[in-house]
Amino acid sequence: MAGRETFSGKIGFILACVGAAMGLGSIWMFPWRLGSFGGAAFLVPYLFFTFVLGVTGLMGEFAFGRSQQSGAIGAFEKVFREKGRGYGAVLGTIPVLGVTGVFIFYLIVCGWVLKYFALAVSGVFSKLDLPAYFGNFAGQPESIVWHLLAMLITLFIVMRGVQGGIEKSNKIMMPALFIILLVLMVRSLTLPGAMKGVEFLLVPNWSHLADPKTWVMALGMAFFTVCLGGAAMVVYGSYLKKDEDIPSSAINTAFWTTIASLLSAFVTIPAAFAFNMDPQAGPPLLFITVPQIFSTMPGGYLFGILFFLCVIFAAISSAINLMEVPVEAVMDRFNLSRNKSVFLVALLGFLAGIPLDINMNLFGMFADLVTVYLVPAGAVLAAFVFFWVYGVGRAREEINRGAARPLGRWWEFHAKYIFVLTSVAVLVLGVIMGGF
Repeated sequence: MAGRETFSGKIGFILACVGAAMGLGSIWMFPWRLGSFGGAAFLVPYLFFTFVLGVTGLMGEFAFGRSQQSGAIGAFEKVFREKGRGYGAVLGTIPVLGVTGVFIFYLIVCGWVLKYFALAVSGVFSKLDLPAYFGNFAGQPESIVWHLLAMLITLFIVMRGVQGGIEKSNKIMMPALFIILLVLMVRSLTLPGAMKGVEFLLVPNWSHLADPKTWVMALGMAFFTVCLGGAAMVVYGSYLKKDEDIPSSAINTAFWTTIASLLSAFVTIPAAFAFNMDPQAGPPLLFITVPQIFSTMPGGYLFGILFFLCVIFAAISSAINLMEVPVEAVMDRFNLSRNKSVFLVALLGFLAGIPLDINMNLFGMFADLVTVYLVPAGAVLAAFVFFWVYGVGRAREEINRGAARPLGRWWEFHAKYIFVLTSVAVLVLGVIMGGF
């Protein structure tokens, strides 16, 4: 695409990628997953899979987008056209549909976060029956207004472009998010009884490593944490300058996303223990358990506001990446301006989400379809197309362009066989287990 936008440099790109990966899953899912599967013992397979496999996937998706100067649809199309095949764009539509599906339901959850931030500011957590309140809010028409607000915030940022919107917003939100997490962690760790939560997180229960489910969950979490799906990181990679260091960017993205996830765990789990609440509450942890904690803890009003502000930053930073995928596809396929593409995607995404706003059963079915089938399938397709069809040798050359420490030939076997086959395993295991 002529005159394609670019990130200003490595820092802006990494912050945008950390923002994309550091979504609600890091704050919502990672803490109780860590505690439920052996504490520090879970970190052994998780860190292994993240830095051995997740980083490989990130390098591949970054380089795939940069090499073709296009998002998934255009990138697939160009690679297959080289081989004399005409169905590349059709295959490339699959990862784009997967990410677009996540965008549709994710903005609804962003709306929930905005609502709870408003509740925190109002100081009403102590006056609410929080389990009943969430049940009476999510899946009800009232949530549509907050869904719309989340969509408008995301629309405003993405409309401003790569440097002026995506990069600039993440340069503000990501440092702020880390600072807030550090402040909240200090407060959480000073609560009476919080050390039981630290023990829950850090004292390893090595018996969990003998359970295959621990390894499967760690593998799925590693892929989820770094946002592999064949489209989201491909489109960010397509805005990279040719001389940017892809291996370093991938490692930094995985590292800082992992740090943020660990900080989140040390905010929520010790606080849950301090107030004798279930640290393995799963999804209710964010919208029921945590507000209950802030409603009773000293200084809970201020810390509740900070916490949900932090969650907003995590949610919106991911939402802008999710929106950029279909926006880039519309710009590329229909030659529309960014503003028109953003309006079209936002309008259609919002309208498609309204039935999910008012029917939680439909919300769950749609989310499962997208996250269990489409997104992992997109990751597999992108890996196969880049490392097999485009060629793993050429892929390594593209990854090494601008790299301070180029990858050796040994990496080709790892990427072509180990990573691609593991991606297939993630898809298959996810289907068997009903998702991670």
